Amino acid sequence: MAAALLTALRDAVRGRLRRAAGPGAAPPRWTPATGGRPAAPVPGRSDGATYPPFPGGYPGDFLGRPAIRYAPHPDDRADPGEVVWAWVPYEEDHRIGKDRPVLVIGLDGGWLLASPLTSEDHDRDAAQEASRGRFWMDIGAGDWDARRRPSEVRLDRIVRVDPAHVRRTGGRLDESMFATVARAILARRGVR
Repeated sequence: MAAALLTALRDAVRGRLRRAAGPGAAPPRWTPATGGRPAAPVPGRSDGATYPPFPGGYPGDFLGRPAIRYAPHPDDRADPGEVVWAWVPYEEDHRIGKDRPVLVIGLDGGWLLASPLTSEDHDRDAAQEASRGRFWMDIGAGDWDARRRPSEVRLDRIVRVDPAHVRRTGGRLDESMFATVARAILARRGVR
C-alpha cells in the first residue's frame, strides 16, 4: 500500500514537471541553488550547472572599490565576515556556475559582495594562476568545510551574491584574518 502511494506521488510530480516544461521538453531540474524552485537547464551542458534564478539576470562581478567591513551577527542571515555557501557564476559565462563557499566582505545595494573560497592548494601553481590574473591567500580551516581542510580566498574576484540564494552559513572568519584579507583585496585593486 505504501509503495503504491509513493509510486503514485512520484508519477504525479513528474507529470506536473513535464506539463510545466511544455510539450516535448525535458522537465526543469531542481537544485539547492534555486532554493527548491525549478532552474532552467543550460543548453549544451551536461554537468548540472544551471542559470541562476536572479530577477533580470546576474549583473556581473563587482569591479569598483568595495566598502569592506567586518560585521558578523549570530543569526541565519549572511553578514560580512562570514563564510556562506551560495551559487557562484563562472567567470567565462555568468549564465552557469556552481554552489561553493564564499567569504562575504560587504554589500552592494541588495547584493552581498563575496570572494570565492577553495580547498585547492594554489601555492603549488601560484605562477600559473597569477599568469591568468588569479591570486589566492591562505585563510586556514573553518566550520565552512565539513572536513576542516585549509582554504584559500580569491583576492582578485568579487562576486555578487543574492542573499535569497545563500544555501547555508558555514562559519565566521577570525577578525584579524578578515582584516588581512581585506587589505590584500584592496591592494589588488590599487587601494593602499
